[in-house]
Amino acid sequence: MVLGALLVTGQELHAQNGGLSGFVYDKDFEAPLPGATVTIVDTEQSATTSDQGNYLITEVPPGTYTVLINKSGYVRQVEEVLISAGVLTELDAWLAGEFTDMEEFVVQDILAAGAGTEAALLQLRIENPAIMDSISADLMSRAGAGDAASALRLVSGATVADDGKTAVIRGLPDRYVSSQMNGVRLPSADENKRAVQLDQFPSAVIESIQVSKTFTPDQQGDASGGAVDVRLKGIPDETILQFKVTGRHNDQVRGRSDFLGYHGGKRNVQPTGPNNEGLPWKGDVGVRREDADDYDYKWSGAAGGKMELDSDVTIGGFASIFYEKDVSFFDNGVDDNWWVTTPGGPMVPQTIQGFPQDGDFKTRLFDVDQSTVTRQYGGLATLGIETDRNYVGVTYLFTETEEDTTTLAEDTRGKEYFFPGYDPNDPMGDGNTPNTITAAPYIRTETLEYTERSTETLQLTGRHLLDMDEFQAGDFTFLEPELDWTLSRSSADLDQPDKRQFGSTWTAPSFNPGFPPFIPPFTTDPLHQGFKPAANFTLGNLQRIFKTIEEDSDQFSSNLKMPFEQWNGNQGSLKFGLFNDEVDREFDQDTFSNFGDNSSFVGGFNDFWSAAFPGEGDAHPISASLFDVDYDGEQDLFAWYSMVDMPLNDEWTLVGGVRFESTDISIVNDPEEFATWFPPGAGAPVELNPGDADVDFSQDDYLPSIGLEYRPTEQVTIRTSYSETVARQTFKELTPIIQQEFLGGPIFIGNPDLQMSALKNYDVRVDYRPYEGSLLSVSYFLKDIDDPIEYVQRDAGFSFTEPRNYPEGEVKGWEFEVRQDIGHFWDFAEGFSVGANATFIKSEVTLPDDENELFKAPNIQAPQGKRDMLNAPEHLYNLYTTYDIESTGTQITLFYTVKGDTLVAGAGTADGNFIPSVYQKEFETLNLNISQRWGERTTVQLQAKNITNPRIEEVYRDDVLQQDVTKTSFKRGRELSLGVAVRF
Repeated sequence: MVLGALLVTGQELHAQNGGLSGFVYDKDFEAPLPGATVTIVDTEQSATTSDQGNYLITEVPPGTYTVLINKSGYVRQVEEVLISAGVLTELDAWLAGEFTDMEEFVVQDILAAGAGTEAALLQLRIENPAIMDSISADLMSRAGAGDAASALRLVSGATVADDGKTAVIRGLPDRYVSSQMNGVRLPSADENKRAVQLDQFPSAVIESIQVSKTFTPDQQGDASGGAVDVRLKGIPDETILQFKVTGRHNDQVRGRSDFLGYHGGKRNVQPTGPNNEGLPWKGDVGVRREDADDYDYKWSGAAGGKMELDSDVTIGGFASIFYEKDVSFFDNGVDDNWWVTTPGGPMVPQTIQGFPQDGDFKTRLFDVDQSTVTRQYGGLATLGIETDRNYVGVTYLFTETEEDTTTLAEDTRGKEYFFPGYDPNDPMGDGNTPNTITAAPYIRTETLEYTERSTETLQLTGRHLLDMDEFQAGDFTFLEPELDWTLSRSSADLDQPDKRQFGSTWTAPSFNPGFPPFIPPFTTDPLHQGFKPAANFTLGNLQRIFKTIEEDSDQFSSNLKMPFEQWNGNQGSLKFGLFNDEVDREFDQDTFSNFGDNSSFVGGFNDFWSAAFPGEGDAHPISASLFDVDYDGEQDLFAWYSMVDMPLNDEWTLVGGVRFESTDISIVNDPEEFATWFPPGAGAPVELNPGDADVDFSQDDYLPSIGLEYRPTEQVTIRTSYSETVARQTFKELTPIIQQEFLGGPIFIGNPDLQMSALKNYDVRVDYRPYEGSLLSVSYFLKDIDDPIEYVQRDAGFSFTEPRNYPEGEVKGWEFEVRQDIGHFWDFAEGFSVGANATFIKSEVTLPDDENELFKAPNIQAPQGKRDMLNAPEHLYNLYTTYDIESTGTQITLFYTVKGDTLVAGAGTADGNFIPSVYQKEFETLNLNISQRWGERTTVQLQAKNITNPRIEEVYRDDVLQQDVTKTSFKRGRELSLGVAVRF
């Protein structure tokens, strides 16, 4: 604010001259009109309106002038104005669209496509029959949001799941949220979810993100929490050419010499030889310390425009390309595993592969270092042709994201826990004797993971005014119908070529007294041995995993809207539609390991065995696993709907209808020779033969929706809504096969008896807009869920995770939002505005009786009749302030966001011990953005992100614990960037 005040002071008008300023609006929709030209004809001085519709012309000599306001597609306006010395004269203008029959149809479509200003989106929010929130490209740029996932956090009541990629709306995670692009439902290559990973879509191609929080029949039936629609940039009204480049660095990366990396890996030679065996060694199997790859940057370019071919045909196009590289690193991270072994007692480290009383066991108290290098690139192309009654367009988007992650995890604290004061350099010390040397040895795991994710969509759309005469039906006059349709072919692919995991244990030198007189006393060498994740004699300590997921979607949708005028002159509409989406998924995983390899390596703990391992050649033969199971999955959705938007009078409007959806899911498994599965009710896995575990699920649903809107004044809108929606299972959740990301890792077994969830949704919202630039809003929501899908831990001689339907669940909460233009009250604060929103969420699910009985057992004594829902934060806060100095082209924006405590894993039991629930603790993010216009075409942007750099922490939490116990912890680092944008 101080900087802004100084800049304003320096731009005061000369006493002998005056100035002209004001706003230009779209007359039909009262929305700010960017790109309009304001010209003082007599002096030939001119200015172009900003995204907010405002303009400023300075240094105008006193006098009376003719002012021309015009923009292509609008009726120009001519005004006479008197300019006085030392005075800034205000002149606002309202331009009417230069259209005939297409006027209402075309302008509404522009808004539906998501104009890039907050004012236009706020107008859309008020006019939309659903409860809706959104964020514009302009606000995304100011907040420094680099992709759709980051931008979604700025929407009231919205955040992302713990993976940082998928949407969570009002506490409901991905299965309750429909994610779309330009209204098209996209496929997903996520192994565990059927959710679109929003981090794949950079802000360079996004016009807006619109979130509908109530279900209406023209939306997808699983839009329970909401429908997230990423609207891509469309054809601009004027010819543009723009380019932007940004350089940045993270303070946890810059200048490091201990950055984690590796040679080789990435896209390596695929398995060759008989039976997919005989993988050639190429590259590293473990991590290396090296200088940081700290050159972060991104760039994007775009061009587009439109032209008239003749009097009623317009053709236009837009194209954008982008590239981004991001490097991140953290050390001193924590990943601990604890449990409660004695009811009412403290938490102690989880032990595996043995028991403390036997003196041979391992712990998992890991200190973690991790580096990630991400590259993202792609392009967007849009082409359209329009007449006064028809529009046909085609849009193509391709994005590719490469993530190269290197992780080093070391457990040395387990030894210290069981042997306080442990000294690895003392061969005779406690913990190094022959009886204790194998108790909680040091453990090191190294993971090299390179993944490519790509999304591609080709969309053909049409909008038409049908040539039909008006006709009368009782008290209703039906106008020309409007038809829109979309054909799309989309794909999502994941390719993980040669993920490498290497594990080793290390024991310090140990003094052995020998057996006098035959064997004299001696000290053993420090020794590395293979850490086999499942303590299975045949399983090796190195795994190489090749995984591909390919998912395609063919989609068609069509909507027919029949506008009408009723007896009192108010306009409403009938709407009908069809939808069909056919999804095909292919999942393929090949796992290789050095089975039966029990070799060792002599050296100190800091002598990494992984560095020497590849050079040991034939000592470590690697072969293919015979336990992998691939599958082909299909999901077909067919739907139709009908709805009505009926004004009852000048104040009341009824919106309601019904949607029919038919769901068909089928899965065909392709097992390797010795693959097993877990039949429902079985006590142990059995051999998996072709066809044994195949799945065929189908269900039909009628989903009603009814809403009532009340507008007692122009400034107040009250909406209420009731609807019914569904939530579906994923391919992985339905398949009762043993699924592991790697051999010896956590086991997941699907449940073919899993049913879809059903939801009843209740919503109320009050919006108050006392004047332009101000909004006060409050909402209440309630979601009743039958058969919510949750994950539980089960035991059948081994521990595994299984999805199952809980009896019931509930999510409810309040949303509050305020936006205020401070300049409305004080002239000196012109351009200064603030905004804030807060969401408070209460969620819970009821546990099945059999699961609760496990928690009541004498050795557990931690009854869990109800618990919070997964991924539902207790609260969300967003606060921001913006300061625009139009005269100097300066914008200053400060964003502060808070995500409250969130359950990420429910409580469970393992080996007769209690594992409490895991919560992600509250953390905040503070971002600052300063933008400065240089001349007419250049803008410089300085951004500081994650200024407070909070520790992201997960903790064990339960009523039986006296305090939280840390499970995971790390910091993301602060980021500073400088960008330059040029626009012609």
